[in-house]
Amino acid sequence: MLFIEYPRCSTCQKAKKWLEDRGIEFTDRNIVEQNPTKEELKAWYDKSDLDIKRFFNTSGMKYREMGLKDKLSSMSTDEMLDLLSTDGMLVKRPVLVSDNFVITGFREKEWENVLK
Repeated sequence: MLFIEYPRCSTCQKAKKWLEDRGIEFTDRNIVEQNPTKEELKAWYDKSDLDIKRFFNTSGMKYREMGLKDKLSSMSTDEMLDLLSTDGMLVKRPVLVSDNFVITGFREKEWENVLK
């Protein structure tokens, strides 16, 4: 599995500890140093069954500075994927990617259900 995180994010730290405590193996990737490409984001979106808006870090400063709350509704999925691929800080994190699923954000119950 691929665990994509922003190391200074407390939610990412909590999720990483949760995985380690359960002995779940993963490859770690810093979202700022290695921003997801549009192709990766599209593949994750297609695999996830999530609304594309769930891939946005709606509580982030960048999201607010850019006024994305009002802009996303008029954007196509392709335009949103383009935007997400420009800056890792726009992407909801952590992101957990496997061959079978993609999860954004850390909600312990959801992770338990998906990983059992």
